[in-house]
Amino acid sequence: MNKNVIITCAVTGAGDTAKKSQHVPVTPKEIAHAAIEAAKAGAAIAHIHVRDPKTGGISHDPALFREVVERVRESDTDVILNLTAGGGGDWTPSKEDPTVGGPGTDIQTPLERHEPIQALLPEICTLDCGSMNFGDQLYISTPDWLREQARLIQKSGVKPELECFDTGHLRFAKQLVDEGLIDGDPLFQFCLGIPWGADADAETMLYMRDKIPAKAHWSAFGIGRMQMPIAIQSMLLGGHIRVGLEDNLYLDKGVFATNAQLVDRAVSIMNGLGAQPMKPAEARVHLGLRNPHRKED
Repeated sequence: MNKNVIITCAVTGAGDTAKKSQHVPVTPKEIAHAAIEAAKAGAAIAHIHVRDPKTGGISHDPALFREVVERVRESDTDVILNLTAGGGGDWTPSKEDPTVGGPGTDIQTPLERHEPIQALLPEICTLDCGSMNFGDQLYISTPDWLREQARLIQKSGVKPELECFDTGHLRFAKQLVDEGLIDGDPLFQFCLGIPWGADADAETMLYMRDKIPAKAHWSAFGIGRMQMPIAIQSMLLGGHIRVGLEDNLYLDKGVFATNAQLVDRAVSIMNGLGAQPMKPAEARVHLGLRNPHRKED
């Protein structure tokens, strides 16, 4: 069991959730506030997407990322920022011509995905380590694209979080490590329960844990009602955890949560089992992070 746990809070995501709960942050001000409140509740890391302030839908606008990052960095609350670099991979074949993307298609090149990372230099960014059937869409992240993106991240000095939605993604993430495209001890995130990826259960998590390099760091999350069970199972198996409104909207059945409430719930369960959340400064040392923009402790 891991008794010193890094909590990541994924505060908004890119899914169609803003219409379902008033607590899902949409504007840069709301997203930054959610990250700060999650940090005050015990999260060491805030995982950041941005949304179109007018529609609440997905956005990749670097200016929106910049506003979120600047608001957080200018606050008096310390939190490690983990920006998504996995947007722009959605493909829905057109019914008229399946060689053309239909409604919902949203594709970015590796260089476009990396643009906010290069501009803002967060301490961590995501690297989604493969393509998959993602709900009713196809998420596209090909090996050549991933190698290119990994090189861009490596050159920037940002630490990639290797997001693995299935066991094949884990195999390719290890290939990136073997090819020298990941510096330091790698950081894996097991993304469990998303249709149609890896199952959200202890057997799958244990299998994935046992396949990563010996010195790797790892975390896991589940979606919906499996968020807290997977978080605590991850801690029990020696990993770190992720909670937040990107993955689950509810605190209890029928009760909408805030990000801070989900972090607080995770901390309470951890404390009851004799574990403590790491502070951002401790997590930086543990993960070997470096960022010239962060405030000195």
